[in-house]
Amino acid sequence: MKSEETPRWASALDAVVVYAQGALCSRRARGSVPPQGRLRVTGLPRSMDPGSLRARVVGDSGARVTEVRVEVDAEPSGTDSSDRLRQEVERLRDAYDAVQERRDRLLARITEITELRPVPPPRKREDPHRRTPAEAWLTLADFVEERLTTLHGRLAGLEEELRHVEHELAVAADRLARGSTDAPSAHVETTVCAVLTLDGAGEVELELEYGVPGALWVPAYRLAYRQSADSGSLVLRASIAQRTGEDWTGVRIALATADLRRRTDLPKLRSLRIGRRQPVPAPSGWREPPTGLADLFTGYDAAGPRPQPRSHAAPAAVGAAPAPPVVGGPVPPPLPVPPPLPVPPTAPPYSGAPARPADPGSTRMPPTPAFAQAPPQQLGRPRTGGAPVPAPASMPPAPANPTAPPPPAPPTPVTGPPRPTNDELDYAALHLSGPDEPAGRRGRLFPDAPFHPVMVEHRRRAEAVASLPLPGHAVRPRESAGSFDHRYDAVARADIPSDGTWHTVTIGEIPVGLRTEYLCVPSVEQRVYGTLVLSNATDQALLAGPVEVTVDDDFLLTAALPTLAPGGVRRMGLGPAEGVQVTRRAHLNESTAGLRNNITVLDHRVQVDLANRLARTVCVEVREQVPVTSDPDVRIDERADWTVPDDAVGPDHHTPGTRVWRVNLSPGGTAVLHGGYEIRIPAAKALVGGNRRS
Repeated sequence: MKSEETPRWASALDAVVVYAQGALCSRRARGSVPPQGRLRVTGLPRSMDPGSLRARVVGDSGARVTEVRVEVDAEPSGTDSSDRLRQEVERLRDAYDAVQERRDRLLARITEITELRPVPPPRKREDPHRRTPAEAWLTLADFVEERLTTLHGRLAGLEEELRHVEHELAVAADRLARGSTDAPSAHVETTVCAVLTLDGAGEVELELEYGVPGALWVPAYRLAYRQSADSGSLVLRASIAQRTGEDWTGVRIALATADLRRRTDLPKLRSLRIGRRQPVPAPSGWREPPTGLADLFTGYDAAGPRPQPRSHAAPAAVGAAPAPPVVGGPVPPPLPVPPPLPVPPTAPPYSGAPARPADPGSTRMPPTPAFAQAPPQQLGRPRTGGAPVPAPASMPPAPANPTAPPPPAPPTPVTGPPRPTNDELDYAALHLSGPDEPAGRRGRLFPDAPFHPVMVEHRRRAEAVASLPLPGHAVRPRESAGSFDHRYDAVARADIPSDGTWHTVTIGEIPVGLRTEYLCVPSVEQRVYGTLVLSNATDQALLAGPVEVTVDDDFLLTAALPTLAPGGVRRMGLGPAEGVQVTRRAHLNESTAGLRNNITVLDHRVQVDLANRLARTVCVEVREQVPVTSDPDVRIDERADWTVPDDAVGPDHHTPGTRVWRVNLSPGGTAVLHGGYEIRIPAAKALVGGNRRS
């Protein structure tokens, strides 16, 4: 059936699920089932993965989809669909070329005027000397100076005009590069349609689902809280960039951390048996080629080669005169073209897709290598990669080289059942070769089905968005999600153009528990830092990303939020707190003990002074370090009220010997902390000449 006789249904993009790389789009189309049950749904992007297309009937109308496939059409774009920005770039490029050509002509004219020199007439040997006409020389110099002044003035104007047009061209080209890729990129508009066959009648609503490359996202947050409260509002946002070739206008956005191209087929676990050797079973999906496969194309070959177009006719032999045309006579048949030699195919790179259970009433077209899945059955014998091609019998043997090493021994022929490779057992990526293929490929299955040429170019442009630089403090979802996958659904519809730049979308609000604590390590730096302890009581993980912190309706800073698992607690730094001051003093007293004074005693005393200059009560955590030893003869005695820290607040892995004070300071209050430890070292363990005080 002709394409123009098939009814066309317009579709609208309804929902998009953005994965770590790539997206899964869902379109809706509504109409009445035609009598023949065949229709075309338009509006699909040119960068889609044909193998990911799925179609189903929404609702309980009784109709179902029995077939779906992808077709690419090309037609001249009308005047209404012309891109004004592209036309503006072409106009400015023509204007730039015209001004540049005028400038080049003027430069050539200036060069000609500059090269003007007075040339005296030739003088014979017997002629007397003539006087130089100074007036003529001066007149010529005045003429050259006047002309150069005029031409340089015009050149300055052309240079200024050229810089102006060049600037406008650069601006227009940048706008075109940053513009949406939804519009056609040439005068010939290519459209991708889905051809469906329905079984049923009446009004139906169709849902088409397909995957596209060229989309990615990173999480971002905005945290607002009150200093007197123990909870806050964390708004989850997402920076989304897409260059899929279609604008997402008014769509439901969902974000997922999964990898859309990850293989989901089940691994094969082979058993290991101990005992008598058994023959290796043949692969479960292997079948011998059908009998008479070579005779299947006998009639096709008997019809002779196809007539070649005149533009592709073979050139005549060297020195042969062209034959004169015969008026009114029969046209001679074209020369037979020898069939091409069979070339072993190369398998394209594999990229998998998530396997989804088939819905009742849904149909999935045969996928391409971009979305290959688990295999059903295989027909035909797979190719044997790496097999040597035998030389023709008429080819003389190569001369022996006495200095060359002996040739390697021929490989031992493999007996038993064939062993197809993984690519040959990937049945979703196999395609049947037609009668125009070489003799060794016709009627057999091979994993070599590239995309349509139009789709290849648009997919290459779409995948360029993966090199987009990330915003500050941003982390890719696959790096922060770990071995788990999460999904986040937006509360409202959003608009994201296909321009390849970052767009911020609000996903939703997540309640979090928080408290403000202050941390200082005075032995390293006598400064107090503010920290925010976050606790996630929801069932969704908070991925790492930038967070804008607002305290009491005042913007504080942009920090890096660590990954917060469901039910987890993490600490986030807020920077130095100038309102809380700390001072540390240390004193060391060295003495000896024992009956013979053979034990060195190092008495360390530490004093930490804290002062709160804020208008609220603060909790300060002071950390100190106590030396540790693995020698049982060296003893360390602590004399302080500090405690050993625990790792309850996130994965803060404290080093051995860390001690913690926790002090609550009222507004304007101070505190003095005393601590110390005593090290007893036997004389036999002492380091002579060492610095024991550091």
